[in-house]
Amino acid sequence: MERKELKVSAIKNGTVIDHLPSVAVFQVIRMLALDQSQDPLYSGINMESKKYGNKGIIKVENRYFKPQEVNKIALLAPKATMIEIKDFEVIRKSELEIPDTVGRVVKCINPKCITNNQEVPTRFKVIDKEQKEELKLHCIYCEKNTPKSHIEFI
Repeated sequence: MERKELKVSAIKNGTVIDHLPSVAVFQVIRMLALDQSQDPLYSGINMESKKYGNKGIIKVENRYFKPQEVNKIALLAPKATMIEIKDFEVIRKSELEIPDTVGRVVKCINPKCITNNQEVPTRFKVIDKEQKEELKLHCIYCEKNTPKSHIEFI
């Protein structure tokens, strides 16, 4: 019996987010509101990866991400790869980098923080980012640290 393999179609224009932890695929889809998009969206979880054992992948047609959105993905999945496609060709491929600071993407964990009580945009310094899975966000207003496990995206 010949073994057949089904693959997700290539996209003509758009973005591929590769090497996501499988548990992060649906989080990324919700966080970026991709589930509300009218454009084709392909996703896979628990796919074989030589680099990580298993991985998740998201392909979004006709969508390129803004730096603020890329920062969100980097905080959630710091080992992910972003691939931009135009006319079926890879025009840019990059590993995500965790930024030194983030603003307007995450809610402060402190309910008394000014950002939770007035219209002040959040701003955090990223600490322990070399430990990717243990990173924390340090609020520049109230000085509380938010561990990665408690990050709530805006």
